[in-house]
Amino acid sequence: MSNRFRAQVLEEEEQQEAQPELKEKAELPKNFFTTFLTEGVVTKEAATEMMPFIIFLAMLGMVYIANRHFAEKNIRQIDKLNKEVKELSWDYKTLKADLMLKSTQTEVANQVDTLGLFEPVEPPNKIVVSVNEYQD
Repeated sequence: MSNRFRAQVLEEEEQQEAQPELKEKAELPKNFFTTFLTEGVVTKEAATEMMPFIIFLAMLGMVYIANRHFAEKNIRQIDKLNKEVKELSWDYKTLKADLMLKSTQTEVANQVDTLGLFEPVEPPNKIVVSVNEYQD
């Protein structure tokens, strides 16, 4: 079995050697980059040597863009929070004014009248305790 396989391999090699080599140089399409790299100042070797620097510049550009998006997002969030603070400040001032109005003596008296209580007309009596009464 192994001899048959070797024979097949040898036959294939002989056939390949018998065929003339048709390896032609692949023709590159004529565009700016191929013309610049083949006929221009920059050679293929120089371009491959510059690849790490080009990749570094691309990464730096992506970091710059990401930083810009992050900053704009933060600015939008700060504006949103400032609006919320203003609204809460207006609510606080409104509630404070209502409380000041409701805590006046006339408003308290009106609220107490609805409960059935009344405001005393005469002043309160003063209770005086003598020293002897207190010790018993």
